[in-house]
Amino acid sequence: MDSQIALLLTIDGVANGAIYVLIALGTVLIFSVTRVIFVPFGDIAAFTALTLASLQIGKLPGTVFLVGLLAGTAFLMEAVTLLRQKRISQLPRAFLNYLVLPALPTALAIASAGFKLPLAAEMTLALLLVLPLAPLIDRIAFRPLADASVLMLLIVAVAVHFAISGLALLFFGPEGYRTEPISRAVFEIGGATITAQVLLMVCAAIAFSGLLFLTFGHTLAGLTLRATAVNRVGARLVGIRPTRMSTVAYLLASVLAGVSGLLIGPVATLYYDSGFLIGLKAFVGAIIGGLVSYPLTAVGAVAVGILESFASFFSSTLKESIVFFFLIPVLIWRSLASPVHEEEDEEIV
Repeated sequence: MDSQIALLLTIDGVANGAIYVLIALGTVLIFSVTRVIFVPFGDIAAFTALTLASLQIGKLPGTVFLVGLLAGTAFLMEAVTLLRQKRISQLPRAFLNYLVLPALPTALAIASAGFKLPLAAEMTLALLLVLPLAPLIDRIAFRPLADASVLMLLIVAVAVHFAISGLALLFFGPEGYRTEPISRAVFEIGGATITAQVLLMVCAAIAFSGLLFLTFGHTLAGLTLRATAVNRVGARLVGIRPTRMSTVAYLLASVLAGVSGLLIGPVATLYYDSGFLIGLKAFVGAIIGGLVSYPLTAVGAVAVGILESFASFFSSTLKESIVFFFLIPVLIWRSLASPVHEEEDEEIV
C-alpha cells in the first residue's frame, strides 16, 4: 500500500464514517432521552433511500403502506388508552397526530405517483414520508414500556427491527435500489479526487454534530430533553411531559435517519434489510461516545468508517468481522473508564 492508496481509503472511510455519524448521533439522541437503544434506526435510513428510489422510477413507495399500517395501529392504541382513562375529549388530537399528519405526505406520494418531480421535491417528499416512522414506532412499541429496564427495552427494539424488516420485505420487495446522485461535481483537493457527494456527507455530519452538541448543552429545549432522560418522574413533577419529549426526540432522530438515507442512497445499493448492518456499525461509534457524548460519538463513527475502509482493502470478506471485533476493546475501555454505580436493592413491601 502506497500513500496514494492510503489517501483514497481514508477519503472513502471518512465518507462512510459521515453516514455512521448521523445514525450514531440519532442513536445517542434517542437513548439520552428515552433509554431506548433504537435498533431499527438504520432501517429508517434505508427506507428513505428506497422511498426516494421508488419516487425516481415513478413507482408508489412501499413507505406509504408502512406508514399507513403504523399510523392506524398507533391511533387504535391511543384511542383505547384514552377511552379507558375517560379522556374522550383528547380523541380529536390523537386523530390529528396519529392519522391526519402522517396521511398528508402519503397523500402527496399517491398523487405524485407516475410523475417525474424535480430532485429537490423528490428528496423532500421522501424525507416527509419517513418522518412519522420513529414516533409511530415509539407509540406502538416503547411508550407502553416507558418505565421498563434498559435490557427489556433493548429486547423489544430488536423484536421491532425484525418486524419492520419483514414489513419492508412485503412493501418494498427483495430488489436493491440506488438513487440518483445529488451532485455530479468532482473536485481536486491535495492531489485527491473528491466528489461533491462525499463533501455533502462530511458537511452534513459536521453540521448535525455541532447542532446537537449546542442544543443539548446550551439551550432550554436540550436541557429539557436531558432532564426527561435523567428522571422521568422528576421531569413530570416540574411540568415536563416525558411522552411529548420522547416524541420530539424520535422526530429529530427521524430527520437524522432521513438525511443519512438521502446521502447514502447514491453511493450504495440498498435493500430492505440493509439498514441493520449500517445501524450496527454506527452503534459502535455510539458506544465510543458512551451513548452520551455527541463529539466523541462523531469521532468514533468516523473511526469506524476509516477502519472499515482499510479492512476492506486487506480482506473484503472479513471487513465486517474486523469492524465488529473492534467493539470488544471499546467495551472494555468504556467499562474501565466509566465510574461504577452500585444499584440499590429494591425493597419488597
